[in-house]
Amino acid sequence: MTLLLLLLVAFVVGALIGAVGIGGILLIPALTALAGLVIHEAMATALFTFLFTGFLGTYLFQRRGSIDWRLAVPVCAGAAIFAFFGAWANSRLQAPALGAILAAIIIFAGVYTLASWHGAPGPALADHPSGQKALLLAIGAVSGFGSGLTGVGGPALSVPLMVLFGFPALPTIGVSQVIQILAAASGTLGNLHYGTINFQVAVPVTVMEIVGVAVGVRIVHAVNVQLVRRFVAVLCVVVGAGLLVRALEVV
Repeated sequence: MTLLLLLLVAFVVGALIGAVGIGGILLIPALTALAGLVIHEAMATALFTFLFTGFLGTYLFQRRGSIDWRLAVPVCAGAAIFAFFGAWANSRLQAPALGAILAAIIIFAGVYTLASWHGAPGPALADHPSGQKALLLAIGAVSGFGSGLTGVGGPALSVPLMVLFGFPALPTIGVSQVIQILAAASGTLGNLHYGTINFQVAVPVTVMEIVGVAVGVRIVHAVNVQLVRRFVAVLCVVVGAGLLVRALEVV
């Protein structure tokens, strides 16, 4: 029963990754609660699975022409460089601190999604291409470091930050699919050296996530995803608050 529940959660996580980009943040709590992994192992294992959801999501979005590579390249460059350092920082921090950081990121994503204000009316620095590339590189660096540090996947930070700076939602979600690949690959390299990946758990979880991604991509291209976004937001706030309480109790 526990395994079936974990696989169901993995499917939902994959669907949310494909639809809104930020669903991966819910996988780590599921791995700790349902698979019995310690938080470092859960973070490393989750990040490894996002390598495969990223490949599929990128392929499906690219096939529909929904990835703006002018945005994706600098974001992914920053993520690829800094995700490795995030994984290194993960190996140096204690579990309660990591739990608190993870909870804060999840709550941030949820509150952001619930907010009625969704950033600037147009892309920041649109008249200054070099400045915009530097901004996107910085967004990628922050997202990549956070991904390697907490295992939540780059989209948990790249999607809110890009929309905050005025980039359109659909291209932003498209970029989030690509950033998963670079952030997960770089962070996983760090975790192979500094951390622990549970491949026995990762394989079935990855399979269900991939099925979910295919469903999620269809959803985001076919329907208004505002209701889905609100559901994810409320779930993030609730899960994040619970994780924060647990982390503070340990401290």
